[in-house]
Amino acid sequence: MSVTSEHSEHPVVLTIAGFDPSGGAGVIADVRTFVHFGCRPTAAITSLTFQNSQGVFGAIHESARSLRAQILPIIEEYKVAAVKIGMLPTAELVSEVVALINEKQLPAPVVDPVMQSSSGQRLIEQDATETFVRELLPLACLITPNIPEAETLSGVRIEDELTMRHAAQKLREMGARAVLIKGGHQRRGSGVRGQGSEENAREAVDVFDEQGQVTIFRGGWIDAQPMRGTGCILSSAIAAVLARGANLKDAIAAAKQFVAAEIQNSKLRTHN
Repeated sequence: MSVTSEHSEHPVVLTIAGFDPSGGAGVIADVRTFVHFGCRPTAAITSLTFQNSQGVFGAIHESARSLRAQILPIIEEYKVAAVKIGMLPTAELVSEVVALINEKQLPAPVVDPVMQSSSGQRLIEQDATETFVRELLPLACLITPNIPEAETLSGVRIEDELTMRHAAQKLREMGARAVLIKGGHQRRGSGVRGQGSEENAREAVDVFDEQGQVTIFRGGWIDAQPMRGTGCILSSAIAAVLARGANLKDAIAAAKQFVAAEIQNSKLRTHN
């Protein structure tokens, strides 16, 4: 029996993602973010990774059966207001998540297509990527790829803001309802390749395409050391704000503001 409503004081948000024992990314980062936004966190682990701030050293993946066994007791007790999906390393896990969303009528998820760690470790198998595109992409209320992920999924080479728009459009044509391409990943000081002016070099650009309506989020570049887990934090923040009743555009704006503050705080801690 569900005991918590979607719009209660502390709406329940579910993350389905990998476990980073160092706490920089994955479900630990997601849970911290849910709590910040006043939500009750719940979590199901897809992969137990072995990592720290220096890199990923291996992983043991859950089976479809063990993932289902984690999720069922949660959704039987609580009314889940929002779902965030992160690392899904195998096709079996992608299909199981799709089955659960359909069978249990879970909210359309915010999906962060985790494909590679910051240190370059591949985190999803090739057949899982194909299953992701075919089965999960059309179910998501939003996908939040960074530029390399958007290039992999769409097949579009991203060089500038225009090609970010093209990639987002291609992903929608492939079935995504809404796409947020994060532009802060490519090179230090620029959201996209090929923007040579000093003005552009100090700007981070994200492209949000919702059913063909495009919004460009622009922000000043924060000159700080790279911070792990920003993709996890952004997508989980969006899910948390959606759970509190915001629309998608406002949820993205609030989440981006939160991530920027986290990066600034990380910069301050580094310098202290």
